[in-house]
Amino acid sequence: MSKLFIVATPIGNLGDVTSRCLETLRGVSVVYAEDTRVTKKLLDRYKITTPLRSYREAMPREMLEGVLKGMIDQLHEGYDLAFCCDAGTPGISDPGDYLVTRIREAGYKIEPIPGVSAASTLLSVAGLGVQHPLIEGFLPHKKGRQTRLGQLREGLNSGATDGVLFYESPERIIRLLDELLEWNQPLTVCLGRELTKQFEEIIVGSVSEVRTKLAEKLQIKGEIALLVTHAKI
Repeated sequence: MSKLFIVATPIGNLGDVTSRCLETLRGVSVVYAEDTRVTKKLLDRYKITTPLRSYREAMPREMLEGVLKGMIDQLHEGYDLAFCCDAGTPGISDPGDYLVTRIREAGYKIEPIPGVSAASTLLSVAGLGVQHPLIEGFLPHKKGRQTRLGQLREGLNSGATDGVLFYESPERIIRLLDELLEWNQPLTVCLGRELTKQFEEIIVGSVSEVRTKLAEKLQIKGEIALLVTHAKI
C-alpha cells in the first residue's frame, strides 16, 4: 500500500540531512512542502528532481481541502508522498498534525523519517539537568498569552515540569524575556539562536543576563529556542 512519509529536514545547516531523508525524497512520487521555496533549496543542494507541491495549513480552508483530496487521490493511485515543513520535524510547532490525521482517517500508512529538531538540539547543549521538559513552542501573540504564561509558571513551580522550551522570533524575544522577568523568580535560561548555522549563538544565564546580552546587539537575527528552568548554573 502507498504511504505518506513525514520527513524531518535540517533546521539550518543543510549538511545535517540524513541519508534516509535524501533516499525518501528521491524515492517518492511527489514532495509536499510548507514553503516550496525553502524545500527547493534542499532538493537542489542534493540534486533531487522529485516534483514539489505546496501544502500549507494556513491556506484558505477550501483550498486546503482541495490539496488534501488531491493527496488522497494520489495515494489511492499507488503513489508514495512526502511532506516537509520549512525546517526540523513536521508537527512539532510546525504544520503536519492535521495532515497526518486526515491521511490516517483515509486509511493510508504514515511513516516518520526522523531527524533534527530545534528542541532536542538546544536540550543537548543546555547542561541544566532538565529531564522532563515541556515543549511549548510558540506562545499566542495576543489572546490567551498571559493566561498560558501563568499556567507554565505554575507547572514549573509545582514540579509538573522541570523546564519549558519556547520557540520565538527575533522580533519578540525581548518581550518574552521581559515577561519572564515579571515572574520575579530565580530562573535560568538557555537561549539558542541560529542553531546549526554559521553564526550560531548559545547563551546560558539568568533572564536578566541573557536579556542584557541580546539588547546590546544592533539587530537580533535568526529564529530562537529558549529553555527556561529553575536549575542553578
